[in-house]
Amino acid sequence: MSASGTATPAGRRRRRASAPPGHRTSAVRISARTAIVLTLASLAGLTMFFWPLFAPPQPDTSAHSTDAPLLFILAMPVVLAVVLAELSSGGIDTKALAMLGVLAAVNAGLRPLGAGTAGIETVFFLLVLAGRVFGPGFGFALGATSLFASALLTAGVGPWLPFQMVCSAWIGLGAGLLPRRVTGRWEIAMLAAYGVVAAYAFGFIMNMWFWPFTAGPDTQLSFDPDASVPENLHTFLIFTLASSTFGWDTGRAVTNLIAIVLTGRAVLATLRRANRRAAFEAPVTFTRKSSERVPATEKSARQRGPSVKEFTS
Repeated sequence: MSASGTATPAGRRRRRASAPPGHRTSAVRISARTAIVLTLASLAGLTMFFWPLFAPPQPDTSAHSTDAPLLFILAMPVVLAVVLAELSSGGIDTKALAMLGVLAAVNAGLRPLGAGTAGIETVFFLLVLAGRVFGPGFGFALGATSLFASALLTAGVGPWLPFQMVCSAWIGLGAGLLPRRVTGRWEIAMLAAYGVVAAYAFGFIMNMWFWPFTAGPDTQLSFDPDASVPENLHTFLIFTLASSTFGWDTGRAVTNLIAIVLTGRAVLATLRRANRRAAFEAPVTFTRKSSERVPATEKSARQRGPSVKEFTS
């Protein structure tokens, strides 16, 4: 302490302020710029899925032989754009990048456990839980990167991969947008219900990437270039119910439900502990020390009392 009684810079200590209850802590904050990027990416993805309804393909066109590479080119830069945009604005740091890499690797390792057998997909429940804890931006990036990494492990690289990446990114994004006030058992129930809905939605949207091209001509379940959009959607619903809803999609939904109910609480606790330690959004403040340690020499001098020199002077 200086002679004026004010604390020196060394007497200040650095402290991270804790977030208030109910505060939404996100590893990747959704700024206005990031929201625009995600919105444009989602619109581009929906366009690539549903354009055949509005611009009928030619009969000799194979399933997305030309636009699948385009969507792949669009999907990965979107993820990179989110990361780079937030890096430049301070919205994501190296800790969030490390967490993204770890969870993407874990999720990629979980996928071979089910490998899609009878619709059993073990890759989505962790995506839902991580999106819930780390926020929508992180969930979007995790959904895309984990599906890409798992495709490399399971030899699942093909024209369907960019569409799977976009759908998985939407699942992670939606999990991060769920109401934050729900806690405890109701939170597990909400996440389990979301996992079921997301499983059916994933199958529904993924069927659209190939149905206009591979259902076969002149059948009751075929895409009709001359029919209206509502008529083709009605035919598509029948095709989806008959081909995947009661089979693969139900298996995926049951897997998500069981995994979230059985492991949801433990996984959420682990992820939230990592989130607190990382302190992605905790602001840094400086506070003055409440007390200062008195040096031993000064303390002993006070106990001895005034010296003879001080009396004579």
